[in-house]
Amino acid sequence: MSLIGMLSTQFPVIELCLTFGVGRSSYYQQRSRQARRNPRRDRLRARLVVLHERSRGSAGARTLAAALRSEGHAVGRYKAARLMREAGVVSTQQRRHRYRLAVEASFAV
Repeated sequence: MSLIGMLSTQFPVIELCLTFGVGRSSYYQQRSRQARRNPRRDRLRARLVVLHERSRGSAGARTLAAALRSEGHAVGRYKAARLMREAGVVSTQQRRHRYRLAVEASFAV
């Protein structure tokens, strides 16, 4: 919810829009856009989350876009990145295992 939306219970919308420099029509348009849900996009986002979990959190936007395309969805990497952002999914790569040399002082008995 926007800041104006939260404050609109206490103050008139027209005054808030003037204060924040936002057009009143823009506020109402954004509010109506948030009210609409896109079930196709919701299903796509849910599928993206499943694919991301299947990769143990390592798949990024390019990999997920390719996976969704192989399933028949028309998704590019930028749309996959937006869906990831909406779902709160972040790609994390595991670091390489680093071998450390034993120090002679640790073997002293």
